Amino acid sequence: MNLAHHPERLSPALAEALVEAGFRLEPVADAAAVIEAEPEGGWALLVIELGDDPTAGLALARRVKDSAPVPILVAAARRHTTELHASSCDDFVLAPLDPDEVVLRASRLAARTSITAAQESMTFKDLTLNLATYQATVGSAPIDLTYMEYELLRFFVTNSGRVWSREQLLSRVWGYDYFGGARTVDVHVRRLRAKLGEERASWIATVRSVGYRFG
Repeated sequence: MNLAHHPERLSPALAEALVEAGFRLEPVADAAAVIEAEPEGGWALLVIELGDDPTAGLALARRVKDSAPVPILVAAARRHTTELHASSCDDFVLAPLDPDEVVLRASRLAARTSITAAQESMTFKDLTLNLATYQATVGSAPIDLTYMEYELLRFFVTNSGRVWSREQLLSRVWGYDYFGGARTVDVHVRRLRAKLGEERASWIATVRSVGYRFG
């Protein structure tokens, strides 16, 4: 699996964990390089390791989000958690890095890029999700979704009509006890409602003291 990373040199612990997980590491300098150097089979994901100043790395994540459907994993110090929650990354790991956690999170993001031709799209009313390109449209209008917003919406569409607690959504969509906790789910639901628009925001209903229901 081809993995793009920035900066040119990752910390030994992060690089070793990714190589052990079966990734082939390729450095990229900027968002243009992510697109220009993309291998024939595409990138499994982009890993960005932040230094003391997260500004440049998070700016790169936003630029990539705007130009390429590549899931993004950020490695950062715990003091940068606030910036990470407001960023365009799909997931993050915090220092000191746990190699098993790195492998789990990177592998889950990479696995979601493997969509078969038989699963190319799904629909709900006038919403269409293209599972091969990670694009979404309502009517004929495209919706600009981050990777995890798309994954949450896809889960809702696949499981419409059932009530899911925040903890269940974290487990089923994110796949583990996400550092952001229930707040992460609430933030993503709020963003999805805004992007679906006023007429369709009610598709995601809040069930008091339980969680959310779609449909």
